[in-house]
Order: sequence, then C-alpha cells, then structure tokens
Amino acid sequence: MSDQPKPSLCTATKPTSPPVSREQALEAVRTLLRWAGDEPAREGLHDTPKRVVDAYAEWFSGYSEDPEEYLRRTFEEVAGYDEMIVLRDIQFESFCEHHMAPIIGRAHVGYLPDGKVVGISKLARVVDAFSHRFQVQEKLTAQIATCIANVLNPRGVGVVVDAVHQCMTTRGVHKRGVSLVTSQMLGAFRDDARTRAEFLRFIDIDGGR
Repeated sequence: MSDQPKPSLCTATKPTSPPVSREQALEAVRTLLRWAGDEPAREGLHDTPKRVVDAYAEWFSGYSEDPEEYLRRTFEEVAGYDEMIVLRDIQFESFCEHHMAPIIGRAHVGYLPDGKVVGISKLARVVDAFSHRFQVQEKLTAQIATCIANVLNPRGVGVVVDAVHQCMTTRGVHKRGVSLVTSQMLGAFRDDARTRAEFLRFIDIDGGR
C-alpha cells in the first residue's frame, strides 16, 4: 500500500466561527426548549440545559482527539506474524450531521500487517474518535480505513460498518429494523478477491446478528 498516496482524514475540520462559551450553549438549549413549546424554568427542565451540554461534551469529544496518535505505538516482536488481524463488533454511537439524530452501530476492522502490529484496543479507540463527531456513515467508514492505512502502512485494510440511523427510524419514513452497511477496502482487501472474501467470512455480518 505504500506506493499509493493516502489523504489524511484523521484531523477534525477546524471551526471558522468564533468559539462558543458554555453559557451560550446553555442558552441555546433553553431556546430549543422554548421553541418546542415548553418552559425551561419549570422544575423538570431546570437542569436540562446543563445535562444536555455535558452530554454534548462527551458525545463530541472526538473533535479534540487525533486518532493517528492511538496507532503510533506499534509492536514488531510478533514472531513473523503476517496474517490477517480482525477486530469484530466494535460498538459505537455517533450522530447524523444532517439531523443531529443518533447513529447506533458496530464496526469491523481488519488489516494485513507489514512487520508491525498495534494493540487491539487502539483500533477501537480510532473508531470511537471518529464516531464522536457529527458524521455520515460513508465518511466514517472511509476515515477509519484511511487512518489505519496512513499510520500502520499495512498491506491492506478492510472496514465494514453496520448501523441504524434514527433520523430514518424516528422521523421521516419511520422505517424500523433497517440498517445501513458500508465498507472501505484498501490495498490487498480491494485488489485480492480471496483476501476480501476471507475478511468478510471472518466478520460474518449476518451470522453475528
């Protein structure tokens, strides 16, 4: 994979607007509550703006993280291991950038090492860092795969994401029981049908439900 340039998708887009204070964020929540038809000052909603702002700080912590950093510490003493490494069923929560509605799903990540491997928890952290931003699933899938390819420079990377979008299940067409599956294959996972088939067999999306 080293002969192909890979764009960096790991860093979050820097905001161009002035920073927002916590008090401004609290007032924005109060405004939405009033717009919805309720009264932010009543007992049941009095602390809601604080809770929402605190939740947003957790949900969107990915904007302050650099996923590449999680992959920089690698291990080369692996006794020559050069077969596929797959981490399945990495559960994540994200938010649709179009409707700010939750995206709940799981990611499957695989790569073919080229002399070095990374701790498996770091792959899950990469998924978390990207998912803790406003997203569309297609971009999320590409970001995870490209970041792993950029830092580890493996012989191939495969990422499959399977998620439910509440912008579709709780509004609009109201279709429940529907999930979106996206994939990004790089290097040997794209070029070698046998490698790709082995990865898909390992993750066994249908069998894992």
